[in-house]
Amino acid sequence: WVSTWFDPGKEADAAKALLDQGADVMLQHTDSPAPLQIAEERGMVGIGQASDMSKFAPKAQLTGIIDDWNPYYIARVKAVMDGTWKSEDTWDGLDKGMVVMAPYNKSLPANVVAQAEEARKAIESGELLPFTGPINDQSGKEILAAGKSFDDGTLLKMDFYIEGVQGKLPK
Repeated sequence: WVSTWFDPGKEADAAKALLDQGADVMLQHTDSPAPLQIAEERGMVGIGQASDMSKFAPKAQLTGIIDDWNPYYIARVKAVMDGTWKSEDTWDGLDKGMVVMAPYNKSLPANVVAQAEEARKAIESGELLPFTGPINDQSGKEILAAGKSFDDGTLLKMDFYIEGVQGKLPK
């Protein structure tokens, strides 16, 4: 946790700390390329967030998610302009194109890319729900039964770590 969306210094320090503690893959949820740049410096790999960061870490970035809010913003501005705007939640993802995958690193084997694409398509179609049980919390207590899936509200307010994650949530 760096408690910010964009602070390259904090993000780099966090990446260094994780790698120093033995992490072998960097998965970030911040917006600068700093974590992937640190991974690249250390000969490690990772997955980017918010944009294609491959130009900053061409060897390290395996792929990433790209937030494409352009169609959403255009639709919202048009709604304001034509008087139809109303306040509402937005929870769009791969299926609506608000999130797209960055190109896969050429170093990835073809079968791995094929599996990733198969999973992406299954998520888009709703066939695969990534947060499906059984899922246990850090203590090992089941918080989601086998075959059940978290709804969007639970994911939005997620206030727990799952089994295997070390550390404590910031207060």
